Amino acid sequence: MYNDAMPDNSYEIRKCNSCGLRYPLMVGHPVGTRCPICMGETSIVHRVSRELITGTERLPSRVHALEPRTQRAVILDNIRSAWNVGSILRSADGFGFTHAYLCGITPTPENEAVIKTSLGAEDSVPWSYHKDAVKLVKGLKKEGFGILALEEHPRADEISQAIQAYMDSGLIVGNEVTGVDPGLLELCDEILYIPMRGEKKSFNVAVAFGIAAYTLTAK
Repeated sequence: MYNDAMPDNSYEIRKCNSCGLRYPLMVGHPVGTRCPICMGETSIVHRVSRELITGTERLPSRVHALEPRTQRAVILDNIRSAWNVGSILRSADGFGFTHAYLCGITPTPENEAVIKTSLGAEDSVPWSYHKDAVKLVKGLKKEGFGILALEEHPRADEISQAIQAYMDSGLIVGNEVTGVDPGLLELCDEILYIPMRGEKKSFNVAVAFGIAAYTLTAK
């Protein structure tokens, strides 16, 4: 039971009086006010109104929209994981991408796992499915798109050095194991890589897309 009614547009930050766990409590949470770890009694630390977060009158907009004629697309080349696809769609929405081309074995938003991670972005980012990414990219190049790929390659430049002198552009991210199709790399205007600072050799594809999308849209 709640100590008092919590509005649907609010949530609470609670702290357990026994074990000290601090956690958010949304309306309808099955545990209620009991600590989800030790089931002890909890106290409200903060109660937050959604209006404080999403209210357009309170927070000035910091969104920089694309120029009216600019098209920025992401091309998913044989991504295996539906979870990665959903995450990429969500990031694509956040960075203002205007289209997602899902190619080869890439799951589409008809897959439930895609929808679970995209959180509605499948409705805000137009998408289309294509069996052959090479054929697709050849068509985009004829339309004037600059094509970039995120991949380790002898031709690759560090992503911070990307030229991005294109009215319209498409960013290719490839298969989690085999990478971007060599036939696509031959069509690219630029191949880019994200420098790694630790022991691992690559990022998760959805994480890599987020890094690349931020870097390229910030230019």
